[in-house]
Amino acid sequence: MRYLLGLDIGTSGAKALLCDQDGAVRATALVEYPLLSPQPLWSEQHPADWWAGARAALRQVLAQSGIDGSQVAGLGLTGQMHGAVFLDAAGQVIRPALLWNDQRTAAECAEITSTVGAARLIELAGNPALTGFQAPKILWLRNHEPQHYARIVQVLLPKDYIRLLLTGASATDASDAAGTLLLDLRSRDYSDELLQRLDIPRAWLPRVFEGPQITGGLLPELAAELGLPVGLPVIAGGGDNAAAAVGTGVVRAGLVSSSIGTSGVIFAHANTIALDPLGRLHTFCHAVPGQYHLMAVTLAAGGAFRWWRDAIGTRNLRLETWSESEGVDAASPKPQASSPTYDDLTSLAATVPPGAEGLLFLPYLTGERTPHLDPLARGAFVGLTARHTLAHMSRAVMEGVVYALRDGLEIMRSLNVPISQIRVTGGGARSSLWRQMQADIYGVEVATLAAEEGPAYGAALLAGVGAGVFATVGEAVERCVRVAGVTQPSPADSARYNAVYTIYRDTYAALRTTMHRLAEL
Repeated sequence: MRYLLGLDIGTSGAKALLCDQDGAVRATALVEYPLLSPQPLWSEQHPADWWAGARAALRQVLAQSGIDGSQVAGLGLTGQMHGAVFLDAAGQVIRPALLWNDQRTAAECAEITSTVGAARLIELAGNPALTGFQAPKILWLRNHEPQHYARIVQVLLPKDYIRLLLTGASATDASDAAGTLLLDLRSRDYSDELLQRLDIPRAWLPRVFEGPQITGGLLPELAAELGLPVGLPVIAGGGDNAAAAVGTGVVRAGLVSSSIGTSGVIFAHANTIALDPLGRLHTFCHAVPGQYHLMAVTLAAGGAFRWWRDAIGTRNLRLETWSESEGVDAASPKPQASSPTYDDLTSLAATVPPGAEGLLFLPYLTGERTPHLDPLARGAFVGLTARHTLAHMSRAVMEGVVYALRDGLEIMRSLNVPISQIRVTGGGARSSLWRQMQADIYGVEVATLAAEEGPAYGAALLAGVGAGVFATVGEAVERCVRVAGVTQPSPADSARYNAVYTIYRDTYAALRTTMHRLAEL
């Protein structure tokens, strides 16, 4: 039996996963590290914390599994995208890494757009200039910390800094490199035009590999420390979204994933490049060689549901009324107040028919990305009447999140991206109501998976391809990723949702001016 390792350098911690050659997960380990915000809009981490966390997670996962490290055939890497690790001539970190959620680079994004041109940028890199991407971070260092900029010899993405320490190789993969805003999607290599216009030396950037390719071997001193073979193949891997897609089997045309976590993501496989000229979707290289993916993001998905739970607070949802002044008999025993659970809210929502009887919720609690690219967008309940209850509002929040995700799906459909099945993950997969809601609102069958292990699992499968355990990524998925169940859309409920969605789709434009005026108060 051969085994595979996946290592995910996430925002909250380093996760290591070990599975066998049949895809069965034998052990996982997570080592957390801090997130720094030294100023408003800044988000940073110390790469040394990633390195300590990665080594500890790898040691722990091997210890938990009880297997002999000599049986491990390969290690695949994944991690948070878009970050910037700046290294000097001695290979030392110059300053803390700037992360994907760092928002300080608005002026640099405007500079890039002005220098390259908005349309040309999308044509080459597949995306507009957004604050999270790596290229604006490089320009920010040039503009604001010239003493640090002058020392740069190398700029790496987070997982690739760990690769450098594991193997001594400066390398990345096409899916993660696409998130730098410096990659030519067609050539799957850096764009000379973008580098020249932005005055960024190609020599600073790591060599680009395809996801399953071997980028180097584990160094002897690390092999001894971790209990792994010297020269263990370390695979290119993928950015976290691409690796997660491999782990959910979204590696061929027609397959899409819908993830409801704090944010919400619609991820679609594409055999060829499909670009949204308005930049509402992200187009990246996939971790599958020669393939691509499109991604739509709504910023508050599960986060909107959590906000609603917290906003309700400690009121007891099992009572018709909550206080003597609202009609509770003073002699009646009063239940202990407790915060509602997500199950409480879902049960309430299930008592209301599709469409929430004319109540809409716009989930723009932290601005919005797809399809509006508007940081000043604001959330709203629209259509409230005296007959609406907490149950209606709970259902409207759930429906609003799925409508927001459908916005991205509709753009993909307009680009002729085939959609035959949507694989649901995150909180939206664990709730039967949310699964049915997604099937009905998307108008497509949705599937749940037997196991959901995130990007580290996809990285392990990519390692299996690179190490020769599987011939292709498709074979790895066929052998290891299993669908647990399928939910079909209800024609009647889909028709009802379609009618409501046409209203939802027009509501942002109707309220945009009001949202912006409120945001400026």
